[in-house]
Amino acid sequence: MHNFTISLYAFHLRHTLTDAPNQVVSDANLLWENLANLGRGSLPFPGLNDLRSKLICYENGEYKPQREQGRRNECLTDVGILDLGSLPTKEGFKIKANLQPFLLNDSYTADLTITAELPDITIDIPQVQHFQPIYLLPANIQASLGQTLLVYGEVEPDENCSELAKKLATALVADTNINLEMLPESEFLGSLIFAYQAPDPNEPDNPVKRVEILIILNRQQANTIQLAREAYDWIRNLLCYEHKINYIYDLARERYRDAREICSYLENKTQNFHQLVSNSQTPLPDLKQFLAEVPQKSLDYTQCLQDLHIHHTSITTNITNYQTCLNRLGTTDGSVPSFWQDFLDKDCQKFPEQIQIDINYLTPGKELFSELVDTIRGIIETQQTEIDRSLERTVQVLGIGFGGGAIVSDVITNHIDKINIPPTFSLKNPPHPFYASLLLSIIATLIFIRIGLLITRRKIS
Repeated sequence: MHNFTISLYAFHLRHTLTDAPNQVVSDANLLWENLANLGRGSLPFPGLNDLRSKLICYENGEYKPQREQGRRNECLTDVGILDLGSLPTKEGFKIKANLQPFLLNDSYTADLTITAELPDITIDIPQVQHFQPIYLLPANIQASLGQTLLVYGEVEPDENCSELAKKLATALVADTNINLEMLPESEFLGSLIFAYQAPDPNEPDNPVKRVEILIILNRQQANTIQLAREAYDWIRNLLCYEHKINYIYDLARERYRDAREICSYLENKTQNFHQLVSNSQTPLPDLKQFLAEVPQKSLDYTQCLQDLHIHHTSITTNITNYQTCLNRLGTTDGSVPSFWQDFLDKDCQKFPEQIQIDINYLTPGKELFSELVDTIRGIIETQQTEIDRSLERTVQVLGIGFGGGAIVSDVITNHIDKINIPPTFSLKNPPHPFYASLLLSIIATLIFIRIGLLITRRKIS
């Protein structure tokens, strides 16, 4: 192969819709940090090691995203393409690299391209390892939206491109446990294009960690490089939208699972509530415990629904943008790869429909759980009112009783001081007036309590 090139397109989320204009996600700079780390180790290109000093979002080595505000172009450098320098290989030839960093709406994009310093050098399959492709895989880049490896090579007209592409893809994931799946062969920009995908063995459902490889083999001396330069923005944006669509759909499925767990929890609580209120003597503390748990879960459920609505809007917007890019590429090349068209016709139809189905399925639960909270609050207010009335009645009865008893006691005590007899108690002598007055006070208090009961009972009835 001649003009052999490996390009890494990595896409990383900078901020979300819920972030303030001057805020970014917590790991917004992870993509640039990981690329700089490669420059200090596995891919020691001088310019990659010193990447921070070349990006406008850094100042004195510190990440300062506010410096990006007011930019009129997408490029995150003042010089355009960054020349990262070159490295020698064990076989005598050198490889060179360049980087194009971008801010595309809410996402960072890095295009790291590695190629032989002299384009006429022949690169065979074993020599692919000199480009260190293993360090360009998702495990090392950790781009939050996903990434694509794009390989280009020029071959002889009689080359078996299908077999060569398979060997190339295998070499790119050598020394890993990744099993690649080949998509249908297509044509693009006058050359053959082969696509391979493979999920991460440890997280097969995570699209961010999925390996995606595109191999373009030019065997007819087509003007593919020039056409690719003219369509560069559309190719880059198309890949970005593709990864964002998969990323958003994965988030939506995760929120749906969260909502289903909450729904199951609240349904169990509803059943327990029905059993609890069937008992006429339901303790008020048990109801208050329900009220302490259910509203927060109901709020979490509502948040899941709101997130699903946001994801639905976001995914439809990105699908529209993806289709625009695909249409523009079609006008550039006359045709587009079948796997990109299949993604639009199948996945881009399925994803928003599935999210809408999830929303329709979950929406009735929101109303049910809101009514459950209102019902619990109503029962608590009713029981609390009855308790307050009972307490008020008790206070009134005791007030009448002790008040009346105190009046009687006061009358008696006013006459005790006229009786000059020591307050002794003996069975041989008649009771002292003090004890008699005490007994009379108690009897009077009980009588007035009885009167208080009769009075408050009439008020209640």
